[in-house]
Amino acid sequence: MAEVIRPPQLRYTQDNQTAIADMEVQFPGQRPEDPPAKLKVVGWGNLAQEMQTSYQLGDRVVIEGRLAMNSVDRPEGFKEKQAELTASKIYSLGMTDISAPPIVDSPPASTEPSASTRSKAPKASSPPAAEPDFDDIPF
Repeated sequence: MAEVIRPPQLRYTQDNQTAIADMEVQFPGQRPEDPPAKLKVVGWGNLAQEMQTSYQLGDRVVIEGRLAMNSVDRPEGFKEKQAELTASKIYSLGMTDISAPPIVDSPPASTEPSASTRSKAPKASSPPAAEPDFDDIPF
């Protein structure tokens, strides 16, 4: 799950004009003190066109795909490795801040079954089984 931080840019290959779109996403770090991680996402063909038309800056998405590490020659004279995700499917979650805590549904107002459900429910014939006592387990 990630947030789009650079909108998709669509281009085409020279040989057979296949659509390619790439965008940059970020997702929260493993721990709260870790900075968000950034990742380049690439889509090909119909998915590239869908990326261009459906996703924009700030959208939350879930991305399925193949992760690859690419070596890039730097002007300083060394090679840098960069992660790139080639997307196979993208699911939209809307436009929200991913650093916000997840939304938890509130419990139903009443846990009491309705009168029609209560009359149809079978009566319990035996008491529930007691939970096992694990206090005396030697280690």
